[in-house]
Amino acid sequence: MSERFLQSSTPLFGLTLVKRLPLGDARGFFERMFCDKELSAAGWRGAVRQINHTYTQKRGTVRGLHFQLPPHSEMKLVSCLRGEIWDVVVDVRKGSPTFLHWHAERLSAENHCSLLIPQGFAHGFQTLTDEVDLLYCHSEVYSSVAETGLSVIDPRLNITWPLPVQELSGRDQSHPLLTDDFKGVEL
Repeated sequence: MSERFLQSSTPLFGLTLVKRLPLGDARGFFERMFCDKELSAAGWRGAVRQINHTYTQKRGTVRGLHFQLPPHSEMKLVSCLRGEIWDVVVDVRKGSPTFLHWHAERLSAENHCSLLIPQGFAHGFQTLTDEVDLLYCHSEVYSSVAETGLSVIDPRLNITWPLPVQELSGRDQSHPLLTDDFKGVEL
């Protein structure tokens, strides 16, 4: 891919694990977090339209599973800058062979990995440590009218969370369980 990133495919088509390759010396290290030219090989398309930072205090906290509907669908590049998370992605693309399948990766400050999440995927995470900082690069700006989500405890998804699910926000608790009417998102 480049001299600053390595990429690995996952079982969900288009979802890519990106390993950043820091340059270090006795002072510490330099690490490239984003480069559209280099990350285009992993599937990034277009500009970064928004960058968000989340801080989560407590181990076991779950956030998600969030996504935006077209025409505000977005790609995300999620990186853990402090602590460790179980990062979960669910394929919600209509007609996808992996529709409603999920995949998870451990992201941490120590492993220097990011997930490049294409449009048509719901995203959430569970903190595996206290004091977690995440950095998100988004290909679209946030749209409250396009935002939706899936329940993190939906039995149809059957996500294996490493710790008991706790500290869900009111918004995340309100995501309904999937019904047979949900056919996915057409991009």
